[in-house]
Amino acid sequence: MQRRDVLAGGIGAAALGLGRPSLAQQGRVLRFVPYTDLAIFDPIFTTVDITRDHGYMVYDTLYGLDEHLQPRPQLAEGHTVEQDGRLWTVTLRSGLRFHDGEAIRAQDCVASLRRWMAVAPMGQTLAARMDEMSAVDDRRIRFRLKSPFPLLLNVLGQATAPVPFIMPERIAQAPATQQITDTTGSGPFVFKRDEYQLGARAVYERFAGYSPAPDAGRGLTAGAKQVHFDRVEWRRIPDASTAAAALQTGEVDWYADPPAEIIELFDRVRDIEVSRMELLPSVMVLRPNHLQPPFDNKKLRQALLPALSQEDYAMAAVGTDPKRFAIGTGFFPAGSSMASDAGLAPLLGPRDLNKARQLIKEAGYGGEKVRLLGNAEGGVTGTMAQVTADLMPRLGFNFEATLLDSASVTQRRRSMEPVENGGWSLSCWAFPGLWFENPGTHSLIRGNGKDAWFGWPTVPRIEALRDEWLVAPTLQEQRRLAREMQVVAMDELPSIPLGCLYRLTALKKNLRGRVAGFPIFWNLRRDA
Repeated sequence: MQRRDVLAGGIGAAALGLGRPSLAQQGRVLRFVPYTDLAIFDPIFTTVDITRDHGYMVYDTLYGLDEHLQPRPQLAEGHTVEQDGRLWTVTLRSGLRFHDGEAIRAQDCVASLRRWMAVAPMGQTLAARMDEMSAVDDRRIRFRLKSPFPLLLNVLGQATAPVPFIMPERIAQAPATQQITDTTGSGPFVFKRDEYQLGARAVYERFAGYSPAPDAGRGLTAGAKQVHFDRVEWRRIPDASTAAAALQTGEVDWYADPPAEIIELFDRVRDIEVSRMELLPSVMVLRPNHLQPPFDNKKLRQALLPALSQEDYAMAAVGTDPKRFAIGTGFFPAGSSMASDAGLAPLLGPRDLNKARQLIKEAGYGGEKVRLLGNAEGGVTGTMAQVTADLMPRLGFNFEATLLDSASVTQRRRSMEPVENGGWSLSCWAFPGLWFENPGTHSLIRGNGKDAWFGWPTVPRIEALRDEWLVAPTLQEQRRLAREMQVVAMDELPSIPLGCLYRLTALKKNLRGRVAGFPIFWNLRRDA
């Protein structure tokens, strides 16, 4: 049976025991098909997208981002700035409660931010510029800075993982390297841990005690987060044809990330709407391991460039429709304020495998094992791994592909060991464009060694330019510095840009009010 037949017939979902909700249930329950399994519940412990999405269900932040990606108060009521920008005081709104009924206090916020600062790149940046962060009383948080830092609210409102979510002090006291098990949160939904089934479902219920921000304006993560469903069920359906059939028959309401061939079919289904998931396109990258041979050798990293085709990766991931991808792109997503073509010449023009082989030889490659760590579950990262696995042996590498489920990849990527001890050499990733919108939140254009994202490049010049960007007085100066950072990054190659993708999502047309950016469930409602 072909996928086209399954979609046309609307069969298959019942085999998973989904069932069709009653008419009464349909108004109260939203059923959503995520792109992968939710395996980690701690949004500080990991940067994976699915855990970030889970985090926004369960937790809230002091500030959020509006439709222009500018910070607006969320749990915060507002702030004051004194001493020429070196003393900031953020005041919480009154009456805020955690899921267990306890008041949200400044002490909880301080503990949460300290845990987040231990691992988040922008949190580390803020910590380095801060003399003190303390709770003045139950509602006021004080930030005493070494020097003015105008991006403070942007940092507190960032939507890139790990996000500075607010959780109870007793939970936030756990080290950032230790996964929390208590999911008591501050956000609009309560996670039903007792109904969770790995590989099958995650369930959330509306938190009746949640207090939406008074700002009624729409935004990404700012504004009044109004919840119109009593219950949201994430139903994991790995088979695309079964998920497509479930959406068509109404057994689910929203399919997060359908593959290209399913999107083509949905375009002809009357009651299904296909739209862009995100504000900015996702960015695909190949990430070398800078700690271990052979890609601790910069010349060998550079030798890959003539062989890598952004077009091959993009078309393998989403098909041949040029509206679904952008090539000739660098470290920043197409259409973002910092995007440019600076330094990209080695990735442009005809690809030349023979030139790559010659450069690999000149770089001194000695036959060391090259292990690709990749996703075996399909999707964009799985397709990227397949393209890479096909290319590397043709370049003459002693190559091995280790393709695992996404949860195992998330764990395995932490290994700093040599390949012979279970480590890895290359990995493939696709990141939401919002993560890479500027150098402040761009985790892969860092050069801070073992404190960097998995791959651990050491590039002092990138760090120095990033520090300049953080205090740049104008957008023009920020753009100049971002261009220079990209030139340095294309030389040092902390990652290799592989193009951008416009992710599409599919919902029943009777759903209204979806907030574009990632799977967001507040303000979404069903027509009567």
